Amino acid sequence: MFEEATVYSPVIRQENGTVSVIFAREHPGFEDADYQRHRARIAELALTYQLGDPVPEVEYTAEEVDLWRQVVADLQEKHRRYAAPEFLDGSRRLDIPTDRLPQLREVSGRLRTLTGFHFTPAAGIVGLRDFYGSLNESRFQATQYIRHCSMPYFSPEPDMMHEVIGHGNALANDRLAALYRRVGRAASRASSRKALEVLSQVFWFTLEYGLVLSDGEPKVYGASLLSSVGELEQFRSAAEVRPLDVTAMVQQSYTVQNFQPVLFCAESFDQLEAFYDEFLSSIEAGEPVLTGS
Repeated sequence: MFEEATVYSPVIRQENGTVSVIFAREHPGFEDADYQRHRARIAELALTYQLGDPVPEVEYTAEEVDLWRQVVADLQEKHRRYAAPEFLDGSRRLDIPTDRLPQLREVSGRLRTLTGFHFTPAAGIVGLRDFYGSLNESRFQATQYIRHCSMPYFSPEPDMMHEVIGHGNALANDRLAALYRRVGRAASRASSRKALEVLSQVFWFTLEYGLVLSDGEPKVYGASLLSSVGELEQFRSAAEVRPLDVTAMVQQSYTVQNFQPVLFCAESFDQLEAFYDEFLSSIEAGEPVLTGS
């Protein structure tokens, strides 16, 4: 679906202070000068942000607002069919606007009153220890840009639809928010880069792409899957679904530019919580569990 070079668009600041976002040739925004300038302006807002300041507001284009309306309406229909009860609870509580593109500051304020989590802006990809460690502070570092309008239903980059619709709704549920916070605590105590990489791999196959049985059917609680209209439509028929297993997750390769061929499903949310408690305790102890659970 995407070449690997399109996955992340690095943000750089030139010697003269100018901020640029570097797009690979295969990226849908590569030849769109207006989109490139727009992304650079949004990136600069994040780069100049200081913790404790209000989240800066972004001036979105009319095309981006229309895209938000279109994609969110499609996602909500898919969520009613495929999302886990915990995610749907968070979605009802957060009540993100669908008729307009909300500001990250606005959603963050709503979220803070519900579970104590809040958003801070990120220019792009954040380092492992920084990103996961911030979860321990009930803080989620989120991008504020929107995917290119030519590709509305899937983005390998974490844009506002991914951050707000996927992670925001999850973080509005108490049980899911507790898992994110627990991940953050373990990351803050992890003693090695290897432990963080193992944690990141398990996070990917659970809080990004995880399934849980509900009334005998696999339902989605993972934020990446829940923010992809295209992948939600075919995950049950296109992916191999396996039980929770840390070793299998760590050994399973994945690419962010394609639909996932392997997904992992918990038997219940109780099992997911127990699985995470054992795994994260091992991360904190410096000896990650690499056996089935």
